Amino acid sequence: MIPRYTLPEMGAIWTDQARFEGMLRVEIAVARAELSRGMVPAAAVRAIEARAHVDVDRIAEIEKTTDHDVIAFVSQVAETVGEEGRYLHLGLTSSDVVDTGLGLQLQSAGARLVADCDALIESLVVRARAEAGTVMMGRTHSVHAEPTTMGMKIAGWAFEIARDRTRLAAAVDDSATGKISGPVGTYSHLDPDLESEVLAELGLHRDPISTQIVQRDRHAALIAAIAITGGSLERIATEVRNLQHTEIGELMEPFRAGQKGSSAMPHKRNPILSERIAGMARLLRGYAVTAFENQPLWHERDISHSSAERVLLPDATILLDYMLVKTRGLIERLVVRPERMRENIERGLGLHCSSRVLLALVEEAGMSREEAYAVVQRNALRAADERCQLRELLAADPDVAARLSDEALAACFDESHFLRNVATAMARLDELVPARKETADAAS
Repeated sequence: MIPRYTLPEMGAIWTDQARFEGMLRVEIAVARAELSRGMVPAAAVRAIEARAHVDVDRIAEIEKTTDHDVIAFVSQVAETVGEEGRYLHLGLTSSDVVDTGLGLQLQSAGARLVADCDALIESLVVRARAEAGTVMMGRTHSVHAEPTTMGMKIAGWAFEIARDRTRLAAAVDDSATGKISGPVGTYSHLDPDLESEVLAELGLHRDPISTQIVQRDRHAALIAAIAITGGSLERIATEVRNLQHTEIGELMEPFRAGQKGSSAMPHKRNPILSERIAGMARLLRGYAVTAFENQPLWHERDISHSSAERVLLPDATILLDYMLVKTRGLIERLVVRPERMRENIERGLGLHCSSRVLLALVEEAGMSREEAYAVVQRNALRAADERCQLRELLAADPDVAARLSDEALAACFDESHFLRNVATAMARLDELVPARKETADAAS
């Protein structure tokens, strides 16, 4: 991934240095297990532990001749150890080291993604509670529907990210899997108990039946979970983009001093971060397709997955890390404009109350649903076309006036009815982040 979108901590997990150091951890763990079985002298293991280190430049130099990065890696590390270096990689095939080392990288990268999700969930919950009473118009098909609150909208995002976190955590745990089972997974050179010992030391799961590699359904599931999480972030970003439309103006991305939106138009204040997140989500979905294609490898393995994974695994985890962190900042500094939300509700001419009038005509006035629907619809369409208040048209309609009193009609336009259960729904946020006690309670 390009440096522009790479945060330092996640980027460090995917450097060549980190990759080869993970592979060296595997080699050392195997040497220790072989020592306990009398396969490697104690002096050799002490020398490996004391002197073995990774030199990425030297590996690259050797690889120019070998055209095989694992052989180059083993040769380079053996050089640093000296004579005892001949005990490195004893009984191993390349994928024993590569895939087990990859399991370590995915474990570290996954832990960071899960922590990112936790931080974002907390920020979403805090902001949802703060906006619990901020009334705005709900929209379906981009058209006014019924009132909701900004808090309800954000709470929905919080629960979605929580579901993403659950999927990610499960996929990360499953991908933290290694194998020390030889060229086709039959333990032809090293016994299964050695594999169990090595993977326990490394903190990885054992692939119960591997081939030459750890099977790629695990990796496909991880990238799928990453892509789904990216879709959730895009949903948030898309809502911000839509509500920042000039004609709506209910939300705005933070805009710091000195920031500029256009080289030609000084008035521009654009939702650039949300647009960036939306674009990145497309990349994640593309990586998921590639991960799916990597699953059906030929026989006990081929190498078609390897080149793709060198790109997609670092890129997907680095991108999602960036997206989660940036979305958290967006939520924490998001500009909410309740006055514009109220203005847009009023511009709706009371049309959002049509459902309440429909129910009143059916339940209180005894009209059939079909008849009541026709009465309300003709007045609603006229209100929209002529830009006049729905309530006034209904009050003047003989079919309505004969059946609903002024008080009953007024009750249909009482906004509080739509929001009477919001507090109950918002209380469910306690399932994600328990509500903090009031300051007075804490002080006492």
